[in-house]
Amino acid sequence: MHDRHTRRFGLGTATALVMGNIIGGGIFLLPASVAPFGTVSLLAFGVLTVGAVALALVFGRLAQRHPDTGGPYVYAREAFGDFAGFLSAWSYWTMTWVSNAALAVAAVGYVHVLLPGHATPGTDLVVALAALWLPALANFAGTRYVGAVQLVSTVLKFIPLLFIAVVGLFFFDPDNLGAFHEGGGSAVGGLSAAAAILLYSYVGVESAAMSAGEVRDPERNVGRATVLGTVGAAVVYLLGTLAVFGTVAHNKLVHSTAPFSDAVNAMFGGHWGGTLVAGAAVISIIGALNGWTLMSAQSPYAAAKDGLFPAAFLTKRRGVPTFGVLAASLLATALTVINYLIGATGVFEILVLITTFSATVPYLLAAGAQIYFLLTGRRDKVRPARFARDLTLALVAFGFTFWLVAGAGYAAIYQGVLFLFAGILVYAVMAARRNVRERDGEAAPATAEGEADGAVTAAADAEQLSPHSSS
Repeated sequence: MHDRHTRRFGLGTATALVMGNIIGGGIFLLPASVAPFGTVSLLAFGVLTVGAVALALVFGRLAQRHPDTGGPYVYAREAFGDFAGFLSAWSYWTMTWVSNAALAVAAVGYVHVLLPGHATPGTDLVVALAALWLPALANFAGTRYVGAVQLVSTVLKFIPLLFIAVVGLFFFDPDNLGAFHEGGGSAVGGLSAAAAILLYSYVGVESAAMSAGEVRDPERNVGRATVLGTVGAAVVYLLGTLAVFGTVAHNKLVHSTAPFSDAVNAMFGGHWGGTLVAGAAVISIIGALNGWTLMSAQSPYAAAKDGLFPAAFLTKRRGVPTFGVLAASLLATALTVINYLIGATGVFEILVLITTFSATVPYLLAAGAQIYFLLTGRRDKVRPARFARDLTLALVAFGFTFWLVAGAGYAAIYQGVLFLFAGILVYAVMAARRNVRERDGEAAPATAEGEADGAVTAAADAEQLSPHSSS
């Protein structure tokens, strides 16, 4: 009963999933976005990297105890109960499908560079929808193809970015850097302002933990993939930003709309840098959409197993929760259509603000869960010899996430909290239905597809554990 379309992720693929989800399309504008604050923004990036790595290590520790699909949802539910688990799943699910729409819209701009011409809203919509549904088709094909697309796209976008970052150091000119702190106010204020822009650069650090059920030897590989992927993304971020700062004059960088293209042109001359970087950006976004499409289905799948999301989300084929992929893709499609056809940019911007806050809720609950396990003496969930180190990491991760919330801004928090509270109605309905079933002695619902896939997955797992199985 082994399904050739289903393959559990090895360490390399899990690392690519983390790195690919962290590095989306935003990196190509980041140097110009933070240039107005001066080189203090490089220090801000370093501080944020420490917090991101601490969060990655916390997810690794939690995955050792609970190597299950759903990651942050699973940890929050075990520590704080069903309601906290639901809030984690609801917030994460919201963040994924809205951010997928935003990524698809961002891809259109880079396609314009690759294929210059007279674009129309209609053609832009077609390109955006293709960016959404091509990764969705890869997910429908099974985890084997999701992993292959993620691995290839991560390599293809990592190589040119790392090339610019490394080669740029040979063309580095300190005179291009500008002042340590630009503008008025204190350097600390500049650090915080730059950090507020950079804060969401590491969203995606949880990707391996979220898909732990699809990772081989998750107790070992989830933590390693999370740290390796986060550190790999940090190397690209830090070296790439430093190279751009050192090759593009500061007064030009603050007004740049394509900083990496400007860096390539400054290093080698000509105007071909824009095409190179646009190609890397399109690959980067498609790879990120491939991974985030899978993430959009994992959290509701885990919650549906506990009766906290509709049972339809249990539908799973070839290792992928296919109904979750379909639902998220349709919602992202609706939002994309609204953006292009109705022109309701205000609605689109509000929903993007919601994602900036929604991303932090699962992180806060996961870090809080680790602190709870440590302080309550749950020795079956933590290693006693590592208590001091794990507690320090959990507190740093919690502080980092709290900083994320603060950096989101009042509008994002306001809109995000409203949408979070709207989920209470969904929780009330699902909790009531589950209680009625339990009272009547009924088993939790499961789709026929999910049950069939469970048998296939069990067979696949058995083959993976066999000493004669291939990797």
